[in-house]
Amino acid sequence: MKALLIGGTGVISTHITKLLLQKGWDVTLLNRGNRQNEFPEAGQIIADMNNEAEVKEKLEGLHFDVVCQFIAFLPSQVERDIRLFTGKTDQYIFISSASAYQKPPAHPVITESTPLHNPYWQYSRDKAACEDVLMQAYHKDLFPVTIVRPSHTFSERSITIPLHGQFGAYQVLKRMQEGKKVLVPNGGATLWTVTASRDFAKGFVGLMGNVHAIGENVHITSDESLTWNQIMTTIARIMKVEYKPCYVPASILAKVQKYDFNGALLGDKANSVIFDNSKLKRLVPDFCASCRFDQAAQDSVHNLLNDPALCKPDPEFDQFCDQVVEIMEEAEAKIASL
Repeated sequence: MKALLIGGTGVISTHITKLLLQKGWDVTLLNRGNRQNEFPEAGQIIADMNNEAEVKEKLEGLHFDVVCQFIAFLPSQVERDIRLFTGKTDQYIFISSASAYQKPPAHPVITESTPLHNPYWQYSRDKAACEDVLMQAYHKDLFPVTIVRPSHTFSERSITIPLHGQFGAYQVLKRMQEGKKVLVPNGGATLWTVTASRDFAKGFVGLMGNVHAIGENVHITSDESLTWNQIMTTIARIMKVEYKPCYVPASILAKVQKYDFNGALLGDKANSVIFDNSKLKRLVPDFCASCRFDQAAQDSVHNLLNDPALCKPDPEFDQFCDQVVEIMEEAEAKIASL
C-alpha cells in the first residue's frame, strides 16, 4: 500500500509515519524538508504545498492508495487538494479538529453527530468549513474523503496543559520547578480527554485503506478523561514538585488581549467533554488506546526539561503569569476580608 503524508513529522503524524513503516507501507512524505533525516527509509517530496504548480509538477505520474493531509487549515487549501489529488488517490484523509464541535456543548458526551458550531475560535470554524468543502466534493463527485477529528493529542515532544504562551509547555514546567503558581482555568475541575499520539496512530492507520471509512467523519481519542487538577498533579508528581494552582475564571482570561485564550478556553479547554469512540471502534475493531496519561507523560516531561530543542524560555508569558497571580491573590484577600 502506498501512502503520501503531507507533513508527516509533527506531533500527531510522527507516530503515524513510524507505524506505517513498521507495517511495511510504502510511505512518501511531502513537506519542506526541515526534518528530512528523521525517516530516511521513507520517500521524500520536497515542496511547499502553498505552491500548487510546484506540487502538481512533482506529483505528475504518481498515484497513492491514501493521501493524508495534516497541514491544511483553510477551505482554500482543501479546494487546492481536491484539484491536486482527484484521480491520484483512492482515499484522502483530512485532519480536522474536535474543537469544532459545539461550544458550549449541549451534552458532555460527544459523538460524530454532535453539531459543529464554535463561535469562540476561528481556527475551529475554519476546520469545520474545510469539512463542508470536502463533503460537498464527496457528495457531488465522490471525492474519496475521510475526515478525522483529533482532540488534545500529545507526544514525547509535548505535554497537555491548560494554558501556555507562544512557545508551549516548557515555561509552565519551569514555573513549577521554581515553586511558582501556575494558571488553571476555573477551579481545575473541567474534564479533559488526553490522547497519546502513539494511540492516535493506531486508530488513524486502521482507517487508512479502509473502504468503510470513505465519506465518513470520525474522532480519534482515548477513553481517558481527567480533570485539569489531575493532569497538573500528575505532571507535578513526575517532576517531584508541588502543584500550586492559581485558579482564574476562564471568562476573565478570555478577555486578555495578548493571548488568544478566548478560543483556546471558551472554545475548547474550559468545556468538559467525554468522547464516545463507538464509531471508531466499529471501523477499526482492534483499536484500543492503551497509553495512560500518567505513563506516557513520563517521557514527555523528561524531554521537555532536558532536550535543548524543546526548552524554549518564554519570559513574557512568565511575567504575565506573575501579574495574574498577584492580581488574583489580592482579589482573594479583599473578598476574604468582606
